[in-house]
Amino acid sequence: MSAPRVWLVTGASSGFGRAMVRCALSHGDKVVATMRKPSMLAEFASQYPSSQLIVVKLDVSNHEEIKEVFRKAKAAFGRVDIVFNNAGYGVLGEAETIPDDPARQMFEVNFWGAVHVSQEAVRFFREENRPQGGHLVQNSATVGIVSHPVMAFYGASKHALEGFSETLQKELNPAWNIKVSLVEPGAFLTEIVTANQFVPQHPAYADPTSITSTIRKLFSEDIRKLPFSDPDKGVQKIFELTKLASPPLHLPLGKDSVGNIRAHIADLTKVVDEYASWSDNIALEGNGDKI
Repeated sequence: MSAPRVWLVTGASSGFGRAMVRCALSHGDKVVATMRKPSMLAEFASQYPSSQLIVVKLDVSNHEEIKEVFRKAKAAFGRVDIVFNNAGYGVLGEAETIPDDPARQMFEVNFWGAVHVSQEAVRFFREENRPQGGHLVQNSATVGIVSHPVMAFYGASKHALEGFSETLQKELNPAWNIKVSLVEPGAFLTEIVTANQFVPQHPAYADPTSITSTIRKLFSEDIRKLPFSDPDKGVQKIFELTKLASPPLHLPLGKDSVGNIRAHIADLTKVVDEYASWSDNIALEGNGDKI
């Protein structure tokens, strides 16, 4: 039987984060569960000894708190094997109407918070873990690849996380034994679905037949009628991902995610093929053989 692994989970108070904590513990692993309000996990945490689960306050927009969480993880368990970078939330509405302040604050959590956790995770995997190594799992979203109405800024924060993570993975020295995976969930029925913050609708989009009006109505009245996936089953697949010797960089999760990303790839392929010839004969004179 393999030794228990140590997880560090951000945004563990609800949704995918809390489900991932439960899943990892059920498999005998150890967990550092982090969130802005540790009291939200107090009753659940009381069921486990501190030798298996510790709950630590973390606001991912606070860089010093991120470093302190990793210090506490090392003090408690000696190492961290998997970081599940999950903290995030949504501010939704028409792209034209979302104010800068809530959009920027969402980026502070969804993008910059995730970036700073990622940077500390990589440093810790390389410099603190003995032997070196670890797995950074980013909880992205299908809208990090395929855009969706009313999710311009939420999707943009996930697009940014995708770009950062892909570049990070390419820069890592294979000798460090650090793996990076982006999970792109589709529609899962978690608390974030009902907790999403909608800004008031722009009058120009108020026609009840418009796509943004239709989506607003779904979120406010009929959200549970949508074909959601089960978050507990979803995190089990993420757990299985972390067991792979060579995990993929991308993991679309949910039939809707797979379908939307496949369609997006097909659209991109069609456009690239159709307009590939437009790139013929535009190389800088004398440099064509270098491209």
